[in-house]
Amino acid sequence: MTRIAHTDIDVFPLALGGNVFGWTADREESFRILDAFHAGGGTFIDTADSYSAWAPGHTGGESETIIGAWLAERGHTDVTVATKVSQHPQFKGLAASTVRAAAEASLERLGVESIDLYYAHFDDADTPLEETVAAFGQLVSDGLVRYTAVSNYSADRIREWVRIARELGVAEPVAIQPHYNLVHRETENDIVPVAEEFGLSLVPYFSLAKGFLTGKYRSTDAAAHDTPRAQGAAVYATPQGLQIIQVLERIGAAHDVSIAATALGWLRAKPTVVAPIASASKLSQVADLLDGGRVELTADEVAELDEVSEWTPTDM
Repeated sequence: MTRIAHTDIDVFPLALGGNVFGWTADREESFRILDAFHAGGGTFIDTADSYSAWAPGHTGGESETIIGAWLAERGHTDVTVATKVSQHPQFKGLAASTVRAAAEASLERLGVESIDLYYAHFDDADTPLEETVAAFGQLVSDGLVRYTAVSNYSADRIREWVRIARELGVAEPVAIQPHYNLVHRETENDIVPVAEEFGLSLVPYFSLAKGFLTGKYRSTDAAAHDTPRAQGAAVYATPQGLQIIQVLERIGAAHDVSIAATALGWLRAKPTVVAPIASASKLSQVADLLDGGRVELTADEVAELDEVSEWTPTDM
């Protein structure tokens, strides 16, 4: 277990991504995935109120609804749930009234008394940051939210959020959710330093680079892949990208874990990272995620992966 900074929340150091629940994983498969994750020691679930509004016939909130139904049916009390606001079709942006209404809707779908970790999903340039920070602070004061966090914010805007929170005397964010993985390391230049500056925890998304870091996609031919996600992963399959996969495969074999688990282990070893996020749309994928939350790479293995991944694909 590991602790989210500035909180009393201890979590398994791998967050199960809820973006697939109700979308590529139906209710029954979602329950099986959640059961297996929890049975294997998993306690941290990440979702958003907008998941999966993009799917035909969906309105948003499908993931939260499934997680809430699972929590109610299983009665687990040791699960930490993080969710987000700003992208639900009915609750766009981060105006104070929107934040409040969205939080209340998420609470109802999740069936919980308070949200453990509540993220501003994307920055909202149309709403004064002071208004948003005050609204998040009020949610904490009123007991609707335990701790606040930010996702997809620039380093400068995170610093500004903290400054405003301190001026207002309201809850400061405890975590940041950035795009970060072995083939997307720009985060180390801006977000990691701000996390270190304020002692914040990183909970990275796209930890497996849309599936590329599972070793499944080794062709750059987008036409050879039948889904947008697979086509997105294919952009990493350059000679340098495939060299990363080869090193992951070799290091993983030394620990008897998969390429995916090794990639997650590397991310967990990075400064300020508390728990990478990874999704499973099939029950068979859960074991690798649990391994990713447990495998401990040596300093030499981390350094080797650092060296081989000092590269960024041009088409990102």
